Amino acid sequence: MTPPSLPPDAAPRADVAVIIVSFHSLADITGCLEALETSTWGRFRVVICENGGEEAFQKLRAHLPAQLKTGQPVELLSAPDNPGYAGGINRAIDHTAPADAYWILNPDTHPDPGALEALLARLHQGDCSAVGHDLLSGDGRLASRGGLWLKRSARAISLDKGKPWQPIADLRALENRINYITGASLLVTRGFCQRVGKMREDYFLYCEEVEWCLRAIRLGEKLGYAPGAFVRHAQGTATGSGGTLRTQSKLAVYLMERNRMLLTRDLYPGLMPIAAPLSLLHIAIKYAKAAAWRQGSYALSGWLAGLGNKRNKPDWLERRAAP
Repeated sequence: MTPPSLPPDAAPRADVAVIIVSFHSLADITGCLEALETSTWGRFRVVICENGGEEAFQKLRAHLPAQLKTGQPVELLSAPDNPGYAGGINRAIDHTAPADAYWILNPDTHPDPGALEALLARLHQGDCSAVGHDLLSGDGRLASRGGLWLKRSARAISLDKGKPWQPIADLRALENRINYITGASLLVTRGFCQRVGKMREDYFLYCEEVEWCLRAIRLGEKLGYAPGAFVRHAQGTATGSGGTLRTQSKLAVYLMERNRMLLTRDLYPGLMPIAAPLSLLHIAIKYAKAAAWRQGSYALSGWLAGLGNKRNKPDWLERRAAP
């Protein structure tokens, strides 16, 4: 399915910077760039920030082109200190010439040809400053149709996850319901970045886009949704968050639970007495049901770290090579 073409006199002339954060993600990025070469919207450039150190950066530079086959430039940046997902995004935005909009993409995404054009068409309506869309899993089912943060239980819900794709029945109702856009593919305007500020880098990984969107809504920004944009996502290839509960990495489980508590502390501190025990109960049920005892211990340690307001890169990650 492709979005309808815009009339020539209504077409926005937006210049877009596509921002990708890599962590030893050469194979994924190669596929993502190949997908971008099919885009029906050509006014974009690609900025990739490699967080995996100098060797990974040199590998990217040796294997990736300076521009796509369709002419768009590809710029590579290195962040050898690994500032995390938000840190990579912030550095990429800071180090590229100002754009009208920034399209944040995970390296393991494959945008459909009309995805960017559809996102810009929704943005061009003028009533929103950030746009999301249907994120699809490899089998074509929905991975997310926007996100809902439940502040009392500190849970993030990907709407319609796992369901077969169907057209959105009521776009306005969906836009009024969602309060964050999944960071695997998120389009924001330059004005959004200026008014809301940068992503929080002290989360290191996970929940940054949720906090960003919730903070934006508090400041009066509106989230839009483009029903004609489709991006396929192979979740968790770099961080170990994919697969079953029993195979998820310590880093992914620990940080997801820690950052749920940090987000609550940062935006809803008065709800900590409610959210903390509900989150602990959720951890107990979730991991016991799957008999994922090791991952349950990672989740508990992350929850405790969140209660203790521990931020940034975990101490134990500093003491070993990142996964």
